[in-house]
Amino acid sequence: MMATLQVPTFHVGYTMTTDALDQLYKQVKSKGVTMTALLAKAIAVTLKNHPTVNASYTDTGIRYNSSINIAVAVAMPDGGLITPVLQNADQMDLYSLSRSWKGLVDRARTKQLQPEEYSTGTFTLSNLGMFGVDRFDAILPPGQGSILAVGASRPQVVATADGMFGVKSQMSVNITSDHRIIYGADAASFLQDLAKLIET
Repeated sequence: MMATLQVPTFHVGYTMTTDALDQLYKQVKSKGVTMTALLAKAIAVTLKNHPTVNASYTDTGIRYNSSINIAVAVAMPDGGLITPVLQNADQMDLYSLSRSWKGLVDRARTKQLQPEEYSTGTFTLSNLGMFGVDRFDAILPPGQGSILAVGASRPQVVATADGMFGVKSQMSVNITSDHRIIYGADAASFLQDLAKLIET
C-alpha cells in the first residue's frame, strides 16, 4: 500500500441506474449467480473495448494485458484483505463465473488460494454496497491501472425524460486510476460504457 501511494492517481465518479441489473439478478440468483459475478462480468465485457483501463504501468512503459482478469477484494474473517482473481472473466459465462467465484472465496477464507489465484489481476473490483456504503475511494493495487469502488444501490427520486418525477434504483461507483497511463477521458469513457451495459 505504501508503494501504491507513490503512484499519481485520480478518481472519477459515476451514478448508474440499476433497475435492469436488479431485475436480472432476481432472475439468476436462484441459479447461484451472485451480484459480484454480475458486476465482474459487466466490467470484463466493458474492458474489452477499453484496453488502456486494463493496462498497467511498468518501468519500460505501458503493459497492455492480453487477458482480462478481474480481482475482487474480499475481507478475511481474521482481518485483512485478499483479492481472488476471476481469470479471463470476459470469456466465461455467468454461471461458470459464479461457480469459479464461489470456489475462490471458499479457498480464500481457508487460506488455500494458490499465488496465481490472487496475484494475476489486471483490474480490481471493490464492492462495499452490501454494507450500505454510498461511495468511497479505493487504493490502487500494485501492478494494476485501475480499481472500481462500488457503493450500494438505493431507490432515488429522479427526473424522467418527459419532465416528470419517478423512482429509480441508483448506485455510485468511483474509479481510481494510474494517471501515468490512463487519463480522465479514458476512465470516463469506460464508466459511460459500463453504465450503458448495466442500465440495459
